[in-house]
Amino acid sequence: MRLDKFLKVSRIIKRRTIAKIIVDGGKVKLDGKVVKASSEVKTSQILELEYYNKYFKFEILQVPSGNVNKDKTSELVKLLDSKGIDINIDLDKDEDFFE
Repeated sequence: MRLDKFLKVSRIIKRRTIAKIIVDGGKVKLDGKVVKASSEVKTSQILELEYYNKYFKFEILQVPSGNVNKDKTSELVKLLDSKGIDINIDLDKDEDFFE
């Protein structure tokens, strides 16, 4: 199954078009490598994702052949890590910019 479709089917990301934008933006890694939306997902791979200001790390437990009921989505991935990403914007650095 394609990565963008897996993100939608597993309900990690709500819509496939949004998943494709995030993946193509370089915010998703499979086994530590930045991948394309068309990359094939396999069981036991590690999926890392930056979405808004959050970081998630999942282990892929199961790859379905099609759509999945909402109740069964928790069987597809295991959350290994999640944390907020600090975005440091130092406005004092460019003081001349605002004058």
